[in-house]
Amino acid sequence: MSALPRPTNPHARRRPATRAAVPSFLAVLLAVFALLVALPGTAHAAGGFAAPRPGHPDRDWMGSTVRLHEGGRSVNEPARLTASVEGVDVSSHNGNVAWSTLWNSGARFAYVKATEGTGYTNPYFAQQYNGSYNVGMLRGSYHFALPDHSGGAAQANYFADHGGGWSADGRTLPGVLDMEYNPYGDICYGMSATALVDWMTDFFGTYRQRTGRDAVLYTSTAWWQRCTGDYAGFGAVNPLWIPRYSGSPGTLPAGWSFHTFWQYTDTGPTVGDHNRFNGSQSRLQALADG
Repeated sequence: MSALPRPTNPHARRRPATRAAVPSFLAVLLAVFALLVALPGTAHAAGGFAAPRPGHPDRDWMGSTVRLHEGGRSVNEPARLTASVEGVDVSSHNGNVAWSTLWNSGARFAYVKATEGTGYTNPYFAQQYNGSYNVGMLRGSYHFALPDHSGGAAQANYFADHGGGWSADGRTLPGVLDMEYNPYGDICYGMSATALVDWMTDFFGTYRQRTGRDAVLYTSTAWWQRCTGDYAGFGAVNPLWIPRYSGSPGTLPAGWSFHTFWQYTDTGPTVGDHNRFNGSQSRLQALADG
């Protein structure tokens, strides 16, 4: 095969190559843009929902947004005015938990984050859920809600399928729906009070169908008043878990005359979040028994 002739003017080949590179460069830019749109947190799926996988689920745990919006002082051991049971809640940010240490300090129940939205499961769930059980604690799991990512029924099913189920073994507490300030944007998820109440109604109804239990609701009074208009319709059915980092649980949301759990600090020993069950150990056992 004969060699190709060499051009007498070297610039004669560079000009066409430069022109051809323009559309190629544009094609690369379009491809990069398409990739960015597909990344979590940058796109919206059909139906107006955000991408299913949350952007930083390892930073979203029960109460992670409460101090930011509501403040509160660190209270490690408020006075015990009535019968109560000490417990903790944990998530992936706690890693492998020293359950024996917590048991020896008096903790008798634990709640473990299982899921967030419909795109995240806690990678430490097995160590945390089984570890608390193995030292003798009653244990349960919770779901960090992202109502603008998918429907309430979809998230309840995802929760039930990934650690949020319930078993009549006398050791498993009912699941918890964590409703708090949106860690990714508008604090009420860009939803009206009616839309949020409808979303929770779907979640609670689906969870009960799947497990036979009514889920506990974790929420702060301030968020509840602002984002649901202080809706009172869940108080007769769903037990309340109230976060307030002070010497008492304070004012409760409408519909509840008493709280079931109180998250009284996020700076406690070993894991940060410490809680009190509002009742005796036998009453906590009754909640597990169903």
